[in-house]
Amino acid sequence: MANRPVKAYSGQKSYRLKLDGLQLELPLVKVSPHLWIASDAELILGDVEFIEKAAEVLSKKVSRLRADLVLTAEAKSIALAYALSKKLGHRRFVVARKSIKAYTGAHISQKLRSITTSADQALILTKEEIVSLSGKRVCLLDDVVSTGETLKALEVLLTKAGGIVSCKAAIWREGPWYKDSDLVYADVLPVFVEKGSALAGLI
Repeated sequence: MANRPVKAYSGQKSYRLKLDGLQLELPLVKVSPHLWIASDAELILGDVEFIEKAAEVLSKKVSRLRADLVLTAEAKSIALAYALSKKLGHRRFVVARKSIKAYTGAHISQKLRSITTSADQALILTKEEIVSLSGKRVCLLDDVVSTGETLKALEVLLTKAGGIVSCKAAIWREGPWYKDSDLVYADVLPVFVEKGSALAGLI
């Protein structure tokens, strides 16, 4: 895990890295003034080889932590949650949704804001999902953890549902923000900044 969490942006279009030997090239996307991230959206939303590899890497790290279920947020990590749950031998996983439908019924919710969205969102668990999580040891899962706001919202929801955090897991810890040592991850994914950015001193 030798990658530095902050790198200089000088007009490059992508970032190359490996995940357990799998060669990857992630496009750089501007998310705020002076700040670019390496986006895995095209991979996590449809690349079967990548999702299987990521699930394999994480399953080796998570299996010893004895999770009964995986809980993730809609929608990027749904396929990853499925693949990881299958490797862990789980019969189901739970997805906290981001919208209320006509069929949602009784539910609990928690506000969320991430660095890739401009407005507050909400994560929602239905009555049936609450029942499935109650009393269970749960792995909170995201593909990328930057500030950790998604994991915090999932943890609040899980606590409301009566579940217990077994572990927090992601493919990558992104940037310099997440300081807690409780995250299980495969590697560091750097963010890219220009001179003049508040993060430039970390390059």
